[in-house]
Amino acid sequence: MCGISGIISRREVTPDDAARVAAMSRALRHRGPDDSGEFNASHVALAVRRLSIIDLAGGQQPLYNEDRSLALVANGEIYNHLELRRSLEARGHRFKTGSDCETILHAYAEFGTSCVKHLRGMFAFALWDGARRRLVLARDPMGEKPLYLYEREGSLLFASEMKALLRSGLVPVELDAQAVNLFFHYQYVPEPWTALKGVRKLDAAHLLVVEVEPWRVEEQCYWRMEDAPPIEGDAPTLIREQLEAVSALVKRADVNVGVALSGGLDSSVVAAFASRRRPGALHAFSAGYAGRPEGLDERDEARALARHLGLPFHEVEIETKEVVEFFPELNYWRDDPIADYAGHSYYAVMRRAREEGVPVMLQGQGGDELFWGYPQLRQAARESLEKETLRNGGRSAPLRYLSPEAPSSLSGLAAWARDFGGARSGWRRMREHRASPAGRLVFYDLSPDFRAAAGDAGGLYGAEFAGQLGAGGATELFTLPLPWPRVDVTLTRLVSDTYLRGNGIAQGDRLAMASSVEMRLPLLDRVLVETIVGLRKARTDVRLPAKAWLKQAVEGILPAWVLNRPKRGFAPPVAEWHAALFDAHGESLRGGYLEQSGVLSRESAARLSLGEFPAGLTSPLSFKALVLEQWCRRMSAEARGCTH
Repeated sequence: MCGISGIISRREVTPDDAARVAAMSRALRHRGPDDSGEFNASHVALAVRRLSIIDLAGGQQPLYNEDRSLALVANGEIYNHLELRRSLEARGHRFKTGSDCETILHAYAEFGTSCVKHLRGMFAFALWDGARRRLVLARDPMGEKPLYLYEREGSLLFASEMKALLRSGLVPVELDAQAVNLFFHYQYVPEPWTALKGVRKLDAAHLLVVEVEPWRVEEQCYWRMEDAPPIEGDAPTLIREQLEAVSALVKRADVNVGVALSGGLDSSVVAAFASRRRPGALHAFSAGYAGRPEGLDERDEARALARHLGLPFHEVEIETKEVVEFFPELNYWRDDPIADYAGHSYYAVMRRAREEGVPVMLQGQGGDELFWGYPQLRQAARESLEKETLRNGGRSAPLRYLSPEAPSSLSGLAAWARDFGGARSGWRRMREHRASPAGRLVFYDLSPDFRAAAGDAGGLYGAEFAGQLGAGGATELFTLPLPWPRVDVTLTRLVSDTYLRGNGIAQGDRLAMASSVEMRLPLLDRVLVETIVGLRKARTDVRLPAKAWLKQAVEGILPAWVLNRPKRGFAPPVAEWHAALFDAHGESLRGGYLEQSGVLSRESAARLSLGEFPAGLTSPLSFKALVLEQWCRRMSAEARGCTH
């Protein structure tokens, strides 16, 4: 795991350019505290900070091929590097190190830019091809590793984090109105956008090739989960086989490995499979909260599974005072504005892992998105299918809305009866579906937070800022040309591209790297994802109970008392934290960065500073505004303090 940065220019790179790249690299020291390296050629300057995980003594970067015509700086881990190395050696390639990333160089020499299709892992890399005078930038299929881009006429800067780009002194801190509006709707800025004008992320599963002579910048997508071919067979069996396979690959490291363990199924699956492959050498970490609030603190469940699996167990208890005091720093380390209360829990677990000498941590992110773990996502699938039937016409279409099954529980049955057997809510949904644009899937508009922003966010903005928004709205991300592709596969892709990547993966990576810890996400392995989507295409699981395939796949590996638990995660005491955060920081919104830059009107800044938290919301507009305010302050300071 590393932090990379660089510049490529149509003109020759100057000493000043190289100094700016060095400044960016210094800003990434937390991503790579063990070593650093640079590469300079006439039109390119590359830099890297290294966190040593594989081949501790010999894997320094930049890495070179046999004749040094190729130079590489890379962030991430290539899980199948041993298998790929054997294949490339059989083709005549000679390796100089034991580094997993050296396989990228030789795969490129053998396959060109198609090398990315041979890599199984997480990565963002920059490869200079001196013979062709071109730079190749690439990002892994699910977007686990970040790569920020800033393009000026005749040059392009890149870095693993936003704060590093700002240290170059070339990137202005100017908010993008469209991105800010998306933030207030989604609680993060969906990729590839960022909150700053001119800065974007290289999208997941994309290559960017920059040719020097003649100057040309071309981007291409090399993988899409929806292109996975249908797979016939027993879904739980095939998923279990892939879980076994990726668990063997993802554990490869020359350092201690741990797992972030909540009380939920996804982290339990990761821990169970990993412990089978690394008996006695896996550590478990969990977070809890002062006073052990009922229904939120999951340390007891996590400890019970760790004991069952024979894992050393480490816990951290988070106090509200710590959350309040660290809040400005948290928004700095997150690198993107992300209004998720759980962020501090991620940070605390990773910090404790580093203190215990564990620089690699496994997490269970992705299980909810890939296996219908969110009730809202299952509802979105059901309603989108209803809307599709309604749009296609036919006399029987309304029956989908009027014939719901009766619930099995007494409380559910009573509510069902009050709803006249589902007829009242069915008619409401049918009216909403007819009124909405035909191409709009039912998706994020089911979120109470999204609905609140759709109704209120426009009234928060200053007049000049609101005028920059244009006609496009936040629903464009899930409005597709007709006819729709498969609803179940499309929603899996959409939730992975939005909430998973923009909220979960982004803050997970940055808050782990803040403590120089590498985060690995086994459930996002490309082959496992292709297997799930392929099985879904052959025989959909959209109407099965939540995580049905996953639970069946791990029967006999996890005990029944884990499989039957309700969904759990790093869920903090939100009400207590919210009140304390606004007591301490709420006034920063009055006359603050957002008000002075015209994002918020004076009246709305004053109102939001009070920390209003309407019932039924998860991340209210007041919290989103506070996060963005603190983020803007820290990033502006970062840009002002740049030295090179």
